[in-house]
Amino acid sequence: MSRTKLKRFSENLDRFNVLEDNKPIYKNLKGNWNKDYFPKNQSITLELACGKAHYTTGLASVFPERNFVGVDVKGDRLWVGSTIAIEENLTNTAFLRAQIEHLDQFFDENEVSEIWITFPDPRPRKRDIKRRLTSPRFIDLYKSVMEPGGIVNFKTDNTMLFEYTLEVIGERADLELIDHTFDLYNSDLKLEHHGIQTDFERKFLEKGEQIKYLKFKFK
Repeated sequence: MSRTKLKRFSENLDRFNVLEDNKPIYKNLKGNWNKDYFPKNQSITLELACGKAHYTTGLASVFPERNFVGVDVKGDRLWVGSTIAIEENLTNTAFLRAQIEHLDQFFDENEVSEIWITFPDPRPRKRDIKRRLTSPRFIDLYKSVMEPGGIVNFKTDNTMLFEYTLEVIGERADLELIDHTFDLYNSDLKLEHHGIQTDFERKFLEKGEQIKYLKFKFK
């Protein structure tokens, strides 16, 4: 392990906004985010597999009236988002080190109002379909923590994963596709992203890839 990672892991131990299993609050977050962590009782938005948490911090700056939680298993990446939040005094942010599969252990029913999934691993092999973050298995998981009418935003460069996600939405009676585009930056929907781009997105754009985006809600 590199010295940089070790240093970041060490600093995470003392950071109030990095929530991991060595901290007392970690096992008591479910149902208590707006009671025990966030200073203001506000709607909660998640960024799943957030990496450096570009959307967590970017949206938190645009929408101070909402609370944002970046979720990822890699502590060194969460350190980046945590640092930005501290430097910009974004008290409406948190960075949860956890596996997405365990989301219902950290959030209660109706506790989440919106989710962002940006550039996840497309998992192209058939045997990995259940591991795709827009598979029925994961959508059921999101539904278990979201309020009625909760919205999921999905952004990717991968056409296969995008078309797969559209099929999953179309097959479910409990979901409603709100909007979608195969070319975000040549559509009116680009305004909804407030100019926020992840590192992966910038790399794909440099290669000439079109960015796909959709959003759906739970009926």
